Amino acid sequence: MNALRRHRKLDAIWASEPGWKGWTSSVNHSDLGRMFLVTAFFFFLVGGVLAMLIRAQLATPDSAFVDAGAFAQFFTMHGTIMMFLFAIPAFEGLAIYLLPKMLGTRDLAFPRLTAYGYWCYAFGGAMLLVALLFGIAPDGGWFMYPPLTGPLHSPGINTDFWLIGITFVEISAICAAVEFTVSILKYRAPGMSLDKMPIFAWYALVTSLMILTGFPPLILGSVLLEVERAFGLPFFQADLGGDSLLWQHLFWLFGHPEVYIIFLPAAGVISTVIPVMARTTLLGYGWIVASALALAFLSFGLWVHHMFTTGIPHMGLAFFSAASTLVAVPTGVQVFAWIGTMWKGRPELHMPMLHILGFFVTFIIGGLTGVMVAVVPFDWQAHDTAFITAHLHYVLFGGFVFPMLAGIYYWLPLVSGRKRLFRLGELAFGLIFVGFHGTFLAMHWVGLLGQRRRIETYDETGWGVINFVSSVSSFVMAIGLAMVLVDIIIHGFVAVRGPRNPWRAGTLEWAGMSPPASYNFASLPMVGARAPLYDTPGLANRLAKGEGYLGAPEAARRETLMVDAASGRPEALVIYPGNTRLPILMAAVTGGFFLSILLKFFWLTPLALAGVAALALVWVWQLGARADQGPQKVGRGTTLPLASEGDRSPGWWGSTFLLVANATFFGSLLFGYAFLWTVAPGWPPAHWLAPSWVELAFGIGAALVAAVAQHLSARRNRAGSAPMVALAPALLATVATAVVFGALLLRLPPPDGHAYAATLLILGAYGLAHALLVGLMQGFLILQVRRGFTSPQRRAGFAIVALWSDYLAAITVLILLAAHLPGMIA
Repeated sequence: MNALRRHRKLDAIWASEPGWKGWTSSVNHSDLGRMFLVTAFFFFLVGGVLAMLIRAQLATPDSAFVDAGAFAQFFTMHGTIMMFLFAIPAFEGLAIYLLPKMLGTRDLAFPRLTAYGYWCYAFGGAMLLVALLFGIAPDGGWFMYPPLTGPLHSPGINTDFWLIGITFVEISAICAAVEFTVSILKYRAPGMSLDKMPIFAWYALVTSLMILTGFPPLILGSVLLEVERAFGLPFFQADLGGDSLLWQHLFWLFGHPEVYIIFLPAAGVISTVIPVMARTTLLGYGWIVASALALAFLSFGLWVHHMFTTGIPHMGLAFFSAASTLVAVPTGVQVFAWIGTMWKGRPELHMPMLHILGFFVTFIIGGLTGVMVAVVPFDWQAHDTAFITAHLHYVLFGGFVFPMLAGIYYWLPLVSGRKRLFRLGELAFGLIFVGFHGTFLAMHWVGLLGQRRRIETYDETGWGVINFVSSVSSFVMAIGLAMVLVDIIIHGFVAVRGPRNPWRAGTLEWAGMSPPASYNFASLPMVGARAPLYDTPGLANRLAKGEGYLGAPEAARRETLMVDAASGRPEALVIYPGNTRLPILMAAVTGGFFLSILLKFFWLTPLALAGVAALALVWVWQLGARADQGPQKVGRGTTLPLASEGDRSPGWWGSTFLLVANATFFGSLLFGYAFLWTVAPGWPPAHWLAPSWVELAFGIGAALVAAVAQHLSARRNRAGSAPMVALAPALLATVATAVVFGALLLRLPPPDGHAYAATLLILGAYGLAHALLVGLMQGFLILQVRRGFTSPQRRAGFAIVALWSDYLAAITVLILLAAHLPGMIA
């Protein structure tokens, strides 16, 4: 088979439908990555317009450009859009597009999950934009502190849009994090061990693990506040045993790692681009990976430095101040490694390098002011002033937008296959750089003079000239960003054809066609170095000729390889599902669930949940097979089993990391329970739950029996015996666990009377929901067994359900102990 025939056959297998039909049905990572990026930068444009409205209002004293209510909506939506609808989705889009190409594979681990995540993001973002257009947008600040956002002080629907819309959008982030983690660990080119991965993949892996452990606390906080607003459960009301500081802890458990979740992907771009621009290799690869891991770890110990003015004990102030200062060390390691890379090379001042130099200047200033606010006495003075706003923008714009613009100009020839014809980008960079520093240096100054953040007007107090300079500079910056957009559009329509690898880079994304084919690689490479194109100069042509793995597409199916996580040794053949509209349909039904809560149509909520469950069953059912297929030829004289015919299937890996996020959510719930008990006023409650040794023992025993029986069914299936002998008791035990949780919920004191009963209600509902979920999974597995979709080889479902059964057993023990022990002790 020659290269052209191979290309046509592979493209017919992997290509999306033409036109708008392809947008709604594509599960190809290149299409979805572009869709993520375009949508994210659309939201960036909206957030930028809101920023200009804010600066227009603050340009002069006593301005009447907008009233206080509209201004509150503008700054709330500006922060919300930039943090939730631009920064994280822009990283997701870039990683979705690039990671399979960099890793030498054909797609991410779960293509339909990528599509589902995109549509959740698009629908959730649209929900917030509709609120803005109708003047009912969130207006409590992007951090939504209660009691300001509680039912007493914010009775309208504005806050609900934030709580529900952001939770909807965060489904997309969790989906992407699971997707990236499994893809980076298991879907790489053969031979690509962990120490040979592209540095961007390391950053994406660390960021994804941070999302899985950083986002659940905010999701929990949003759930608790929305339940308080909708049903009157007093989690944040001090007179009923709640505490508004609980929200701050949950929010900043997410919020401070969020800063590094935004910065680390940008640092991955910098670590990728600088060596290419400097014509050398990256200095200190291992040190950079270690510093990224250290930065991720330390970022979760800093959240209280946002709460220095809330009455934290002095020992806590000292600890978190020291930790906040310490975080500069791994950041400094990376910065000096980048400087050392440029020092040992010969940097060329192309467009990507200009934006990286802009990053260095801007981010270092932001980092230095970050060390300043880590010092408690200074933070007490600067807290809630424009100084903090300026510091945040120096870190986020300098640490994310400049590197993202560098990445856009670096990978634009790959995406388009063209070279730049005009030179608008250089002028745009100058305007952005000068405009940004003019805007936010002035804000540092006026913040030190005492101007508070989030004020819509001010008297003639000497701040007028500084604010005017800041506002004019912001419009200069906006003109520069608009010119970047114009430059990219011109590039798409006017630029001429360029070479395949114009930067002479060594990473695998440049080894395919330009623009990339729908399947990325005609055959998968065998990798032996971090920069395969430097190590094997003719690699691109050899792959096009089919000399790698999977170079002979005989069957009309989408194929790639799964490898050992550490060594990169080929382990299994993966067969992907084709194009489908199931993800957009499932996202729409999920949106119906959130809308039913927003509009208080609670009769629709269970119907939407049932619809999501039904579509999920169809989703999984489509992956089944009625016959064993055995080892498959994958090229280069190698035969491998199918990934679905084993215990550690892609679904098992995905469930493992989804449970990491789930466990973080549950741990945050237990943290909230303990925090209220030990810190909140109004404890102990007037009435404890009446303890029951029978309920405690029966519930724990049922959950443990369900887990043991589920493992026994997997063992019997693997041995060729009838698994139903153990599956049926496993299902019955799970149903018994659900009954225990139901009985617990019925025995609770009135949950609107005290935060104790309200928290037990959430704990019990969490346990009941997981018992019902595991029961549904077990029932589905029984149906698969009866229909012939399982065998000793086709056993992946047993391992997945066993994983969830084990998790149910663990949380059942903890929930029932948390519910019964206080009453027993009292």
